[in-house]
Amino acid sequence: MKDATTASRPDQRAQEIRHDFKGAEPRWQAEWERRACFAVPDIPPAGAKKYYVLEMFPYPSGKIHMGHVRNYTLGDVVARYKRARGHMVMHPMGWDAFGLPAENAARERGVHPGTWTYQNIANMRAELKRMGLSIEWEREFATCDAEYYGRQQKLFLDFYKAGLVERKESWVNWDPVDGTVLANEQVIDGRGWRSGALVEKKKLSQWFFSITKYAPDLLEALDGLDRWPERVKLMQANWIGRSEGARVRFRLAEPAGETAQDDRKAEGPGGLNPQAQISEVEVFTTRPDTLFGMSFLAVAAEHPLAAAAAARNPAAAEFVAECRRMGTSEAAIEQAEKRGFDTGFRVRHPFIEGATFPVWIANFVLMEYGTGAIFGCPAHDERDFEFATKYGLAIRPVVLPPGADPASVALEGLPYTEDGTIFNSAFLDGLDVPAAKRKAIEALERSGQGTGVVNWRLRDWGVSRQRYWGCPIPFIHCEACGVVPVPDEQLPVKLPDDVDFSKPGNPLDNHPSWKHVACPSCGKPARRETDTCDTFVDSSWYFARFCSPRAEEPVTKAAVDAWLPVDQYIGGIEHAILHLLYSRFFTRGMRDTGHLQLAEPFAGLFTQGMVQHESYKGADGRWLYPEEVEFSLAPDGTRSGTVKGSNEAVTIGRVEAMSKSKRNTVDPGAIIDRYGADTARWFILSDNPPERDMEWTESGVAGAYRFTQRLYRLVATALPGLPPAGTAAEGATGAAKALRQATHRTIAAVTEALESFAFNVAVARIHEFANAIAEAKDGGTGMGAAKREALEAIARLSAPMMPHLAEELWALLNPGRDSLVAQLPWLEADPALLKAETVTLAVQVLGKLRGTIEVSVDADEATIFALAEAEENVQRTIAGKPIRKRIHVPGRVVNFVV
Repeated sequence: MKDATTASRPDQRAQEIRHDFKGAEPRWQAEWERRACFAVPDIPPAGAKKYYVLEMFPYPSGKIHMGHVRNYTLGDVVARYKRARGHMVMHPMGWDAFGLPAENAARERGVHPGTWTYQNIANMRAELKRMGLSIEWEREFATCDAEYYGRQQKLFLDFYKAGLVERKESWVNWDPVDGTVLANEQVIDGRGWRSGALVEKKKLSQWFFSITKYAPDLLEALDGLDRWPERVKLMQANWIGRSEGARVRFRLAEPAGETAQDDRKAEGPGGLNPQAQISEVEVFTTRPDTLFGMSFLAVAAEHPLAAAAAARNPAAAEFVAECRRMGTSEAAIEQAEKRGFDTGFRVRHPFIEGATFPVWIANFVLMEYGTGAIFGCPAHDERDFEFATKYGLAIRPVVLPPGADPASVALEGLPYTEDGTIFNSAFLDGLDVPAAKRKAIEALERSGQGTGVVNWRLRDWGVSRQRYWGCPIPFIHCEACGVVPVPDEQLPVKLPDDVDFSKPGNPLDNHPSWKHVACPSCGKPARRETDTCDTFVDSSWYFARFCSPRAEEPVTKAAVDAWLPVDQYIGGIEHAILHLLYSRFFTRGMRDTGHLQLAEPFAGLFTQGMVQHESYKGADGRWLYPEEVEFSLAPDGTRSGTVKGSNEAVTIGRVEAMSKSKRNTVDPGAIIDRYGADTARWFILSDNPPERDMEWTESGVAGAYRFTQRLYRLVATALPGLPPAGTAAEGATGAAKALRQATHRTIAAVTEALESFAFNVAVARIHEFANAIAEAKDGGTGMGAAKREALEAIARLSAPMMPHLAEELWALLNPGRDSLVAQLPWLEADPALLKAETVTLAVQVLGKLRGTIEVSVDADEATIFALAEAEENVQRTIAGKPIRKRIHVPGRVVNFVV
């Protein structure tokens, strides 16, 4: 580099100076690991400022994707920044490793789920390490480790002893081919998502966590989560679903048969016990004010009254069977056509003497919500209106819109769902909706036909899954003793390795020996529970286990009490309800069983946006990967594409979330190979505020790479002119002082941006600062020291975002120093250098802008007026006219009235 040719051509020499990211990044990763830069003790020392950063841990699918890159980069910026600010930061990583995909891989590829899972973990760990994340890998675990799920079994048993676990019958979606329970979301058009078999509604004994016991607290505590996004809190509040209303008992005009729960021998067709009788149907409603608008009563297909109808009418039985084949997610119910079957039963109205109304089985009523029965008021409910219109049922308006005439109110445009005045409702007429609700409830209670209640949408959490690859539920079934907990000394209940996936159903059920054990109470032959836990259980307490990941108990109490709550939790909005709600429940359960002392696990929550990319289709409609497309630009700016190596035209689709199905994905490993981890991190942070979706573009990542090279050259080319490290920069004047001011204003701006999660703003400020350094000209005194200060500052300020490059720059600037940026404190801005020396004022004449002037912040008013009057455009506007009034708003504007 020092030959005569390059010395005579400095611009070319600068271009030849390149940052070797392929050599630098693994070197600095090894150095961080050698020095244990990110290790912290299980119990922080007294006086330490702890900070716990955690991103939602990944499922080990085998490869990381750009969503992972964004999620873990955001968390790493926070961890590195808080560490530099003097906090003891815990930043762990683990794997959400149980679940059905591993079982499917076992069936399809003939490999054990554990083998598949741990190989995927190894691959993904290596990819994540290449990103340079400041993770304490010594805390790593997978939820499929027996050391983890064995402690989870201990928690399960502790929850059982505390009354937070219950075994009871419930209706489930049953896949008769796979022989397993399906979640609502796994039922597609009435069929199992994997087998394609018609799904049955089946009543099974299931294990439940009693989350409903905490419903009021889970709702009320949302108000205290002031560092959570409002939309997440609203989603949780809606899911918990507190509603005030009434339970109304509708008496049947004639009694009907009832389903027997405890006398299977007496059952007739459809599970009916003909000797049992139903005399009334209970309904929960939030609108007792609209009872006079009733036109029908509807029950779920699983309701006892539906069973009674099915027992006496084959058509009713077929309709019930059809409903049981339908998806039961709320989305599926809302989208499906509203259908029903008239049972022939009728119920008496609680207020209208002698009036009876038909009872229908309806496909939009769920047994899991309320009482499994509703009364229909079509005039004031959209779903009821759609149903009544379809079947020609009466529609009677009882809520009058403001200003409407009750004598001539039109039925067109119904339903009316807003507030108004009650009419057509006897003793409720003339009341507003809240008053009518209260009066209706009072009347129901007086007559013994109902009561005012608070209802909760939240249901207990069913955790039983009929599959192998999950945490075994630690109970034993004994014919003599019933259901018996596994003794603590027999934990963990480990999964057997020798399982057969060639048969349908749960391999644990089919195993020849695993489930056969002695009863721990009486010693007689007994059977293990073969259901395993819903994988949401695994992720509902992992954040606590990280505090003491090698403890013999589920947690070390002193460790969790010191580290929890998680100060900053980061993950996708798709987990806003279930995962977060279950984690909040689990923390309360662990508190009430003595494992920790707090209720809320996550003090701060951040939900990042999706990473998006254009999608591409070939001429035959097949999806194409971005690397399969070659682009060209027409003279008019029109962009088109063809399949590489051919003339086949490509349709360029819209920008949307990256997905494997549409192949609009980008391989992070290929990006790191080509551009380096710092480039990927820098671009992922620079495009948009992190809470918004961002578009991944080749031009964007190439631009980020050019900036990393530019920053490296900026430092490398400046080295010969810099004074020794440690040279004081005080006393600078002129251009040197201006550069020092730019340095300290950037420190302040980047600090503010990182504190507020405005990472894209921090990136923009560093870009501007690089320009200021490059454009700084010699002038005044102390420029060398000012430039060294600026270059050291830009290295350290970029460290949370581009940690490898920061270390490389710091090493260039400080040869021989044995310090790492990862261990340096954060820079503090000098308040004296933040203060502006001049201010720009707008100058107006009669309120209209005519020019601007720059004045010293210490200028007196007379000087300001003189400079404003002397401004050229102001002079022309005044044109010798006398100035009647001079107005000065300090720091903002001067106005002349002429």
